[in-house]
Amino acid sequence: MGARKHIAAEKLKEARKNLYFAKLKGVPSSPRKMRYVVDMIRGMEVNRALGVLKFSKKQAAADVEKLLRSAIANWENKNDRKAEDGELYISKVFVDGGVTMKRMRPAPQGRGFRIRKRSNHVTLFVEAKTNDENNK
Repeated sequence: MGARKHIAAEKLKEARKNLYFAKLKGVPSSPRKMRYVVDMIRGMEVNRALGVLKFSKKQAAADVEKLLRSAIANWENKNDRKAEDGELYISKVFVDGGVTMKRMRPAPQGRGFRIRKRSNHVTLFVEAKTNDENNK
């Protein structure tokens, strides 16, 4: 790795020290379906969000629940303590499109219809509430 690239990587690593997040890549469902689930929990306190995801009938909710538990564990690992009830909330969460696999399906008269099997990437950020937010 070149010197400039190494310095840039160190700066990025330093900037991410106080960010608490988890990524889920290559989930085999369409980004649109995943966004329905993600929109349900955006901005929620983490324990409430876990409850919403647990009782959701959407299949994508199980993946997001696992990702949220991972983000909470990342926060606890970086802070060397367990998170208290009501301390953490979901600050940012977004879904990006992943790789689209193209497949062909037989169609009448020798034609082929294209099937697009979509995938997505989910990124979830958690933050601790400050004292001002706890007093509200």
